[in-house]
Amino acid sequence: MRLETERLVLREWRDADRPVFAAIVGDPHVMRYYPATKTPAEADAWLDTMIAGLADGTSAFLAVERRSDGAMLGLTGTGTIHFDIPTAPKLEIGWLLGQQYWGQGYAPEAARASLTHAFETLGTPEVVAFTARINQPSQAVMTKIGMARDPAADFEHPKVPVGNRLRPHVLYRIANPAT
Repeated sequence: MRLETERLVLREWRDADRPVFAAIVGDPHVMRYYPATKTPAEADAWLDTMIAGLADGTSAFLAVERRSDGAMLGLTGTGTIHFDIPTAPKLEIGWLLGQQYWGQGYAPEAARASLTHAFETLGTPEVVAFTARINQPSQAVMTKIGMARDPAADFEHPKVPVGNRLRPHVLYRIANPAT
């Protein structure tokens, strides 16, 4: 699978991406809205899960590469939600980029390409995104790509420990404009 934008290529993962991905998810600042950073082994396992999701059709989380120089910036894509949250259907969009690529419009650009794929190729009627309530940067991206917050669907993330400041999550939605 391959998606392209003016500045980016969203592509399947390569073994050469592993150390770059491990550095991104091992960065405490990048991962500040996640319960913990990832070790290189955990990063490899996460990447293996994304590769398996591409193979079995449950996700389309892709590597984001800058066209101008081939730099691997991070990930974006869509995937099936595998735990109970107050939404249906259960297709989420997400992104995670290395800190040096923030503030340049890459996350919304890549996310828009993923939304187009979800709507035009997969024909999904709706895509959701969610993040910790305190994660204002991701919520800004959600707004930039046309998503709207659904306060009635905010939830406590079941995979984040009770009492953790990251447990309260907000949920954003966007409907397929063709449906």
